[in-house]
Amino acid sequence: MGRDKRIAIIGAGISGLLACKYALGKGFSPIVFEARSGLGGVWSQTIESTKLQTPKDFYQFSDFSWPPAVQGTYPDHTDVLEYLQAYAVRFDILPRIKFNSKVTSIDYVTSSAADLFSWNLWGGSGEPFSPSGKWHLTVRNARNPSASAQVYQVDFVILCIGRYSDLPNIPDFPLNKGPEVLDGKVLHSMEYAAMDDDVATELIKEKRVTVIGFQKSAVDIAAEVATKNGASHPCTLLFKTAHWTVPEHLLSFVFRGLNRFTELMVHKPGEGLFIWLLAVFLSPLLWIFSTSTECYLQCVYPLRKYNMVPAHKFLKQISSCKFTVLPANFYDRVKDGSLYLKRSQSFSFCKNGLMVQGETRPLQSDIVIFATGYKSEEKFKNIFRSNFFRKCISGSSAPFYRECIHPRIPQLAILGYVDSPSILYSTEMRSKWLASFLAGKFRLPTISKMEEDVMEWDKCKTSDAKESHGKSCVSTLLQIYFNDQLCKDMGCNSRRKSGFLAELFEAYCPHDYKAVS
Repeated sequence: MGRDKRIAIIGAGISGLLACKYALGKGFSPIVFEARSGLGGVWSQTIESTKLQTPKDFYQFSDFSWPPAVQGTYPDHTDVLEYLQAYAVRFDILPRIKFNSKVTSIDYVTSSAADLFSWNLWGGSGEPFSPSGKWHLTVRNARNPSASAQVYQVDFVILCIGRYSDLPNIPDFPLNKGPEVLDGKVLHSMEYAAMDDDVATELIKEKRVTVIGFQKSAVDIAAEVATKNGASHPCTLLFKTAHWTVPEHLLSFVFRGLNRFTELMVHKPGEGLFIWLLAVFLSPLLWIFSTSTECYLQCVYPLRKYNMVPAHKFLKQISSCKFTVLPANFYDRVKDGSLYLKRSQSFSFCKNGLMVQGETRPLQSDIVIFATGYKSEEKFKNIFRSNFFRKCISGSSAPFYRECIHPRIPQLAILGYVDSPSILYSTEMRSKWLASFLAGKFRLPTISKMEEDVMEWDKCKTSDAKESHGKSCVSTLLQIYFNDQLCKDMGCNSRRKSGFLAELFEAYCPHDYKAVS
């Protein structure tokens, strides 16, 4: 496999850094396009109180440990960003990055577009590179959008643009009932996170702030605003559905329990009769764990008092890759009156605040912050010029073979799009797999086989998580089994522990895969 092939990586967040590092390790010379002036992706712009949602032992590079100076289990965003920057320096990634270079579109050019519909093998051969097909990337200067765009021709593209950035998801409202009628400021959590800390503090100072949502960014922002403004100017958290939130020590316990024994309780793609029976026999243990955890959380948090007991099982969130660590002072702020919790299925804007369903008086608000996620599918879809490729991405629940290759889009991989209990850990394994593929260590199966595999994985997502597993989430409870498949493809031993008991009951961490290449 020729190392003279040109590889383009779009994005210099965690996924882009890993893709570049392992492509370099296989002898390639990738070029990384980053729209911002610095690396780190979402970690380069976040709110002051943001910390890791994953214990650092599970959120580290396999061959680059956290520095001794970082002592806590959950480092803050400054520590994380410095860690990523140190990694880029250590493995000589920085010279490969073109900062302030925004890729606005990518277009696949081949001698015969009709071949796309007749291929039996990915790209026509099952190999990463084609003698005729090329990707054309249109790149603009992010600091000077009026400057002429440059077009780069490359042999392979790795999309690392992330799910949680760039295109905010803000609900639609009827005419004259949207943000435009409010005599105040409306923004998305992305804009709030991009502000300098002192600017954000000044913005909310002595203001009536309402935060919309109940995922991690919502509870973090609400707690931060409530802490800064106090009971004299309380913050309101407005949401549709309550979710299970956990203290840091419980999340650490959950991660330690993600071992091969736990995975025996979950049905898997391609399992034989014995493994199927074993999963049926052991699965009640998961119900016991889930129910016990729910009881514990209702003991440590005043959930019933504030009507915050979720309607779904705790296990549903684990299987959906949704972990939310509650800020330590969250319910203290509720108790002292600096944070109000309000649940509603709908609301609209009025001149001096929000009209909440079922209430006659407006929720007075000077600032409304939408922490309602991102249009990740639309962002990925829109980067393609081809309508055919856009349709490949659109509406697909889990479209990627090995979570990074779309069977119908040749010479392209996507990293960091799928959810995971630890995005760094899982993306590094996929980056190793992808680099081995680029280096010609193995070929892909037929397109039909890849599509069958994708469907099998989709079926094995925990049944009661079906409604909420998102667009792309291989169950948290099958992470080791999934890594086994990657190791098998690469010709590596998937058993990384020493001894039967360790293999069965110890949690797998990034360092277990250090020697995998």
